Amino acid sequence: MDSAYAPSGDLGIYYERHGSPTARRPLLLIHGGGSTIDTNWAALLPHLAATREVVALEEEGHGRTRPTERPLTAENAAGDALAVLEHAGLDRVDILAFSAGCQTAIAFAVGFPDRVGRLILASPPWRRDALIPGFWDGMAAASLATMPPLFVEEHRRHNGDEPALLQRFFDLDRQRMLTFEDWPDAAIAGIGAPTLVVAADRDVVTVESATLLARTLADGRLLVVPGIHGDYLGEAFASGGDTRLMDRTLPFLLAHLDA
Repeated sequence: MDSAYAPSGDLGIYYERHGSPTARRPLLLIHGGGSTIDTNWAALLPHLAATREVVALEEEGHGRTRPTERPLTAENAAGDALAVLEHAGLDRVDILAFSAGCQTAIAFAVGFPDRVGRLILASPPWRRDALIPGFWDGMAAASLATMPPLFVEEHRRHNGDEPALLQRFFDLDRQRMLTFEDWPDAAIAGIGAPTLVVAADRDVVTVESATLLARTLADGRLLVVPGIHGDYLGEAFASGGDTRLMDRTLPFLLAHLDA
């Protein structure tokens, strides 16, 4: 594994490269809100890197990417992802994104279509009505005290105990969700990359919204798994270290990337 920081305006975007270049396109991983490379991808990444080069980044305020005063939006984060590709010398990549990271991936596919091969959007909050009832009330009432301890501990592991920095991390994630707007159907339909939409049957996003997304995309397919938000990817908070569902889901992810 190699790591580096890609310059993007005032930011240094932390990223890692795993595996070795092969005939397959490199794969870019974009984590979910509150997560880092380790909490989102540690279980899955070795399986992906066994057959291709994998690049995993940490978005602004997350893990080793220090925040600025800039808002965290899908478009800003997509520009940061492009900066990582440029710094790593990569032209075209496949993308696997989870949860809020799917907003980045969609903005990237809309803004830089020539840089995307295939997409996997896992538990994508692509519209405001994609979230289960009660989600928005909970997000509006959320505070740092309600953030999962796992995410708080992971942040402190990389950044030390700086209360203002931890609060900024929380605020970036919360405001990103509260202020995001739906993409027009025409923008979604204009994404030409073959895309696998993945959702769990007891997810934070509804199966109905995932179905609609797959049907709205120009070349969308749908995978619904029996699980919750992220356990099928081995995400640490959701899976609790139990990777059995991830092991069953992995062949579908690889089949889509290798098609």
